[in-house]
Amino acid sequence: MEPPRIRNANKVQPPYGLGEFPSNSVYHIAAGIVYLLATRGEPRLEGPDWERIFAESIGAEWTPSNIGLDDVRLGCCCWGAKTVKAGKPANAKRVRLISGRNSLDYSYKRSDSRGQTPDKIGAMVMGIWNERVSSVRNRFAHVRTVVLVKSNELSECAVFEHETIRYDADQYSWDWNDRNNLEGVDRNGVHRFTWQPHGSQFTIIEDIPENRIAFQLQKPPMLSHDQVLRDIGFDESWIKII
Repeated sequence: MEPPRIRNANKVQPPYGLGEFPSNSVYHIAAGIVYLLATRGEPRLEGPDWERIFAESIGAEWTPSNIGLDDVRLGCCCWGAKTVKAGKPANAKRVRLISGRNSLDYSYKRSDSRGQTPDKIGAMVMGIWNERVSSVRNRFAHVRTVVLVKSNELSECAVFEHETIRYDADQYSWDWNDRNNLEGVDRNGVHRFTWQPHGSQFTIIEDIPENRIAFQLQKPPMLSHDQVLRDIGFDESWIKII
């Protein structure tokens, strides 16, 4: 019997190719960082700041979520946004991305890991991550993570993104290190994951792709308190005693 003929379904396309940021987005990212430096007076850029800056740079919606994998949304695509420090972001090759708490107690009703092999514990930890990814992929055709690698003074940054994926536990082996943290390595012996039983923090070690975008920034002068109030037209009429 000949196979039946079916209609071809066009795949849902992402807003842009992986790592191929819109041409003006890097300018908007840099401008957002300069604005923070000028208004805060200190080189402090936190997770929510980066989520908002990136969302504005690509014309997306900023929607902070508890899962942390879909904080930025644009059509069929969503992003989790991460920041990490490096002495020289332009030269960085790998980064450690904290994914959050992967608690065996909460997810599996296990208060400890006694009696379990390292590989079994690692598979359970990875299972929590995979479940989070699946819950987001049920709603979005494309799920990505966008990372800002920043220097201490925010004078140099690098930006890249990668697909947010599920991991096959059979492709990794796990063992305890000297600090009693669980480490996962791939079949080539490359360190890919760390899980800390005290605090349940799960960290993914990600390679930085060749198409990352790096840039340097000039430190802006800080806006004075009086200047800001004057520029926005603040006066006593704004105050109502109640």
